[in-house]
Amino acid sequence: MESVTSGKETVVLAYSGGLDTSCILVWLKEQGFDVICYMANVGQDDDFEAAREKAAKLGAKKFVLVDLRKEFVEEFIWAGVQANALYEDRYLMGTSFARPCIARGQVKVAQEEGANYVSHGATGKGNDQVRFELTYYALYPRVKVIAPWRMPEFFNRFKGRLDLFEYAKVNNIPLPVTPKTPWSMDANLMHISYESGVLENPNHHAPSDIYQMTKDPAGSPDLPEKLEITFEKGMPIEVKNLNSGETKTDALELFLYLNEVGGRHGVGRIDIVENRFIGMKSRGIYETPGGTILYHAHLDIEAFTMDKELRKIKQALSIKFSEQVYQGFWYSPECEFTRHCITKSQEGVAGTVTLAIFKGQVQILGRMSPLSLYNEELVSMDVQGDYNPVDAGGFIKINALRLQEYRRLRQKQDKENPAK
Repeated sequence: MESVTSGKETVVLAYSGGLDTSCILVWLKEQGFDVICYMANVGQDDDFEAAREKAAKLGAKKFVLVDLRKEFVEEFIWAGVQANALYEDRYLMGTSFARPCIARGQVKVAQEEGANYVSHGATGKGNDQVRFELTYYALYPRVKVIAPWRMPEFFNRFKGRLDLFEYAKVNNIPLPVTPKTPWSMDANLMHISYESGVLENPNHHAPSDIYQMTKDPAGSPDLPEKLEITFEKGMPIEVKNLNSGETKTDALELFLYLNEVGGRHGVGRIDIVENRFIGMKSRGIYETPGGTILYHAHLDIEAFTMDKELRKIKQALSIKFSEQVYQGFWYSPECEFTRHCITKSQEGVAGTVTLAIFKGQVQILGRMSPLSLYNEELVSMDVQGDYNPVDAGGFIKINALRLQEYRRLRQKQDKENPAK
């Protein structure tokens, strides 16, 4: 890292108030920086006032708290819903969607404060360092990044959490946790993720008390909760609880309400091993109750309203989009293009899905749409309509032609090269 010689430089630190970023705050001051602590509210259950007081006590020049919850839902989560985004077929990517939102806010603060440096506490083995820094450089090309956990002068000094605890004691940094914390956790309004510690053994069963957003499905209510979710252009615009009559239309309130309903019925738990962008496999446990409900509801209304060939292309784009988001390329030209195409595909995705939430499951009960491509008369076994069954014979023969030709070729090859 460059030494700070000609006057103090300012660095904007992505601050959580936890052990790592509190130690990094003090360490950055030791290196001669003025430190602005930036904290993003993306729905995590943090004591923001306590974090503000802690940062001030440790010598931060300024503390900036930005409420990003609404834009997180409307700009990032809704894009994931439209895409049916899943990384490696299972992960709804709550952390992946949050990072570009958080980092964009950090860049904005750095530019407003005239800071040439930004810093974060992501480890040198994970995905988050990539997600943060690709966003920094995309939105603030001349910025200088301080990533302590990749710097020998830092990681050789702090070889583990015990070293951080000792440093904290010496520097009067309050200790909110103990060295025996059995896993790490990251939370936002979309999900909670758990990894590391005892969970690094992929066959170690997660303790039953690890989950914070969702109730154990076995102990969840014995009656299903029925919801109607209405979509417009692939985005949810209303949720109605058919049991209680409650209705939500505001984007943030709607999503938080689905978290509440899904949480009490144990929806959205997964335990997976995934491929990190940097090349290693990692085990993660995730809770995404509201996101899981919306995934199933949107998947259903999309299939109901979208042309099948368009949907094939859109599904391929969804896989690509999921990889781009997971790998931190939200602000890349290719991801902007992919999002544009997915948004275009959603113009006719509108209607209402009825579903039941029960014992960890999301069950689709029905759907209706003014833009449906479903023709009840055409598909009926009891009404012939405009469809002539005789035409199916020609359709089958045309499709069988290549199969017949393939068989002819195989028979010819078998005669010329009989098995020995």
